[in-house]
Amino acid sequence: MILSRSERMIAKRYLLPGKGERFIFVVASISLVAVMLGVMALVVVMSVMNGFRADLFDKIVGLNGHAVVQGYGGRLPDWEEILEQTRETPGVVSATPLIEQPLMASYDGRVEGVLVRGMQIEDIRANETINSNIVAGDMSRLQPGSNSVAIGSRLATTLGAVPGGEIALISPQGRSTPFGTVPRIVSYTVAAIFEIGIYDFDKAFVLMPMGDAQMLLMLDDDVGMIEIDTTDPENVGEILAPIEAAVAGRAELTDWRRMNSQLFDALAVERVVMFWVLSLIILVAVFNILSSLIMLVRAKRRDIAIMRTMGMTRRGIMRIFLTIGMTTSALGTIAGLILGFVLLRFRQQVVGFVQTVTGAELWDPSIRFITELPARTDPFEVLGIVALALGSAFIFTLYPAFKAAGTDPVEVLRYE
Repeated sequence: MILSRSERMIAKRYLLPGKGERFIFVVASISLVAVMLGVMALVVVMSVMNGFRADLFDKIVGLNGHAVVQGYGGRLPDWEEILEQTRETPGVVSATPLIEQPLMASYDGRVEGVLVRGMQIEDIRANETINSNIVAGDMSRLQPGSNSVAIGSRLATTLGAVPGGEIALISPQGRSTPFGTVPRIVSYTVAAIFEIGIYDFDKAFVLMPMGDAQMLLMLDDDVGMIEIDTTDPENVGEILAPIEAAVAGRAELTDWRRMNSQLFDALAVERVVMFWVLSLIILVAVFNILSSLIMLVRAKRRDIAIMRTMGMTRRGIMRIFLTIGMTTSALGTIAGLILGFVLLRFRQQVVGFVQTVTGAELWDPSIRFITELPARTDPFEVLGIVALALGSAFIFTLYPAFKAAGTDPVEVLRYE
C-alpha cells in the first residue's frame, strides 16, 4: 500500500490528537496496548509450551530412548540375539540392554521407594543426559563390582545421602526360609549424584553397573529390556516394525508415544486451547481499533469532504484510514514482540520475583515434571502471531475506511 506525500502527511496528522479529539486518542492508545499485551502473551505462552514439550521429550528420551523391548515378567533371556537384530535394523542408531526394577532404599534410617537401573558401564559413560548433569561426586568411581551407585538429586535430598555414604537397597527377592522369604539387603557406596531436571527421575533413580544389578536382583545373565534410539522419533513405529514382529510372543515393543501418550496428548490439547484463548485478547484489541477509527471518521467528516472537493480520490481516503489502523496494530505488535522476548529472556527471574512477592510456589517440580521453566521460540509461530495481529487489524479497519471513502461532500458541506 503506497501512499502519496499528502496522504502520508494527513495520516500522520490524524494519528496525533487534535483539539477535542483526546478521547479518540485515548481509545487508540488502549487499542495499541491491548495488541501489545495480546502479542506478548501469545509469544511467551507458546514459547513456554514449546520449550516444555521439547525439554520433556529430550530428557525422557535421553533416559528411556525412542522405544523399548520389554521382556515378559521383567526378564529377557535371549536378549543378545534381539540386541544384535535390533542394531542391524535400518534406522536404528543405538540399542542398549537395561535392567529396571522398583525397590526400596534406606539411608541413615530413612526409607524411600526407588527405581534401580542397571546399565553396561560403556553405555553409562556414553549417556550425555546423565554425565552432563552431575552435581556431586565422580561418575568415574562407578565401576563394575565396586558396589557403587549414582542417585538422583531429589532422592539424595530426601534421604540425606552424600557422595561416599552407604545406601542400602532392599529387594523382596531374597532367600527362602521356613518362615517365608527374607528380603535381600545390599549396601552400596554413593559415587555420584545427578540432576536430570525431571522431578520423577531425580526423585527415584538409582543407577548401577549391569553386573551389580543382575546380582542384586538374581537375574543371572538376563536383562529386563532393550532401549532403542532411532534416526526419526516421529516415525519410530515404521522403523521398528520388523523388530516388533520378530519379538512377538517373547517380548513387547513400546515406543515413546505409547509410554507417555497421556502426557504429550494433554500438552498438545493445552497448546491449541491456550493459543485460541489468548488470541481473544488480540480480537478485543482490534475491536478497539475499529471503534476508535469509527469515532475518528465521524470527527473528520468535514475534513474528508473538503479533501474530496479538492480532488482526493476515494482510494486515497481509504489508504489514509487503513494506514492509521495498521500503524496502530503494527506498533502494538512490535512492542508486544519486544516485551515478550524480554520476559522470555528473564523468565526465571520473573517467576522467582512473583514467588517472593506472593509467597506461592508457581513452578512446583512435583507437578510440572521439569525443575525450571523452559522456553523455545518457534520463528514460524512468531510469524503466525504477527500475521494474526496485522491480518485481523486489516480486516477490521476496512469498514471505517470504506465508510470514510463513501462520505458525500455535498451532504456534509451543504450548510457550511
